[in-house]
Amino acid sequence: MRRARQALELAEALEILRRHTHGVMALVDEDGEPYAVPLSYVVLDGEEGLRLLFHCARSGHKLHCIEHEPRVSFCVVGEDRIVPERFTTCYRSVIAFGRARVILPGEVGTAETCEVEEALAELAGKYSPGIDSAEEIASALSRVAIIEMAVDRLSGKQAKELMARSR
Repeated sequence: MRRARQALELAEALEILRRHTHGVMALVDEDGEPYAVPLSYVVLDGEEGLRLLFHCARSGHKLHCIEHEPRVSFCVVGEDRIVPERFTTCYRSVIAFGRARVILPGEVGTAETCEVEEALAELAGKYSPGIDSAEEIASALSRVAIIEMAVDRLSGKQAKELMARSR
């Protein structure tokens, strides 16, 4: 990062990831064309390291891109306030860099199906808290895939105007 003084602490970057509901995943397709797509997500931080989970259809451009090039990035803007009189923007943002893999459910009880069910339960817990999602998850298994992004590196940055507030 060119302006290292504006870097967010890891805890601040993780808080932005956990608190917000969507971000943009950047991928590259087989022709070298960039592709950026907004996605909802959930953060898991455990024994397997920091991971982001996304749900999507079982086919589509995202999956083709990941098959071609699993290295991806995911950006979340945590704050974006324009200050017109100062010709600037007060912002906080986080970029995760890592590798994506696609998980497709198989037969009931298989490891992949369990992974997808668990991922969908995590997503439902974030976006529909307190609502029983078991029936919705069971009905979605035939048409859904999960993208798991293993985060290798996390970078957060803030506007210099916000530095005093976070330190």
